[in-house]
Amino acid sequence: MPLYLISFDDGAMDHITGEELPDVGKAAHAVSQEAMDAGVWVFGGGLERQRASIVATDGVVTDGPYPETKEVIGGLVVVDVPSREEALVWAAKFAAACRCAQEVREIMADIEQDEMLRLAERQEQRRSL
Repeated sequence: MPLYLISFDDGAMDHITGEELPDVGKAAHAVSQEAMDAGVWVFGGGLERQRASIVATDGVVTDGPYPETKEVIGGLVVVDVPSREEALVWAAKFAAACRCAQEVREIMADIEQDEMLRLAERQEQRRSL
C-alpha cells in the first residue's frame, strides 16, 4: 500500500490556549490510537520548533531552516493506506483533533529500497533462529 505523509505547519496550533492544549492532546492521541488499531499507523510525532540543522553536500553543518523558508513542518503522521482518498479521511480526523489544517502528500515508492528492506528483514530472521 502507498504511504502518505499527513502534516501541519509549525505555528498552525498557536491559536490553541494553554487550557485547551490537554484536550487537543487527548483528541490527537485518540486518533493516533484509532490509526494504530486500524493497522494504518506507521509513524508520527511533533517536531521541536525551529531546531533544524542543514547538512550541505560537502558535510558543512549550519543551523536552519534556511532564512527564506516561510513554513516548516510542526508535526507529522505517516499512514499506510490503499488510496489517497483514505489518507484524506485520516487527515480530516487529525485536522479535527489538532484543530488545524493538515497537508497530505504521497511518499514516492522506491522499489530498490523496498528490496533492501526485505533483504534486511530476512537477514534479521535468520539471525534470530
